[in-house]
Amino acid sequence: MDDMVHLDRTKKLLIVYHSMTGGTRQMVEAAARGAASEPAVHVRLLPALEAQAADLLEADGYIFGTPENLAAIAGLMKDFFDRTYYPALDQISGRPYATLICAGSDGHNVARQVERVATGWRLKAIADPLIVCTDAQTPEAILAPKVIGSDDLKRCEELGAALAAGMSIGMF
Repeated sequence: MDDMVHLDRTKKLLIVYHSMTGGTRQMVEAAARGAASEPAVHVRLLPALEAQAADLLEADGYIFGTPENLAAIAGLMKDFFDRTYYPALDQISGRPYATLICAGSDGHNVARQVERVATGWRLKAIADPLIVCTDAQTPEAILAPKVIGSDDLKRCEELGAALAAGMSIGMF
């Protein structure tokens, strides 16, 4: 028995995000809290500007968080995907992911953009994209700091917990 190798069975969940006005940050922090409730999962929250391909390769699952900017994915999230897509291609297939979107009006185009990247990587969506719409439509409202409501933060937390639970039992 002393010669047995003890393997680290901790799964790693990487949460990559960008947030300009704080809404997306609140959402991913809630998801991280939910995921952290699972002791067999190590959660790492990383701004898109800092995230690298090596971070993707080390993780067992992902949450991507982005605001909706001009009906599209945030530029720094796009930059993250651009920088990491080919270095991670064919190396992360089958891993689970979820998407959090802080939208001003709709968010569905953003969801499609993230889904296209995830499809190329052959990731497995564990839930529909979680979109929180702030209804910010004027320049002042769009640029103002956001406060995400407790019900929406609870949904984010539940999504993080569900992903982590599924990862810990090998469901995905």
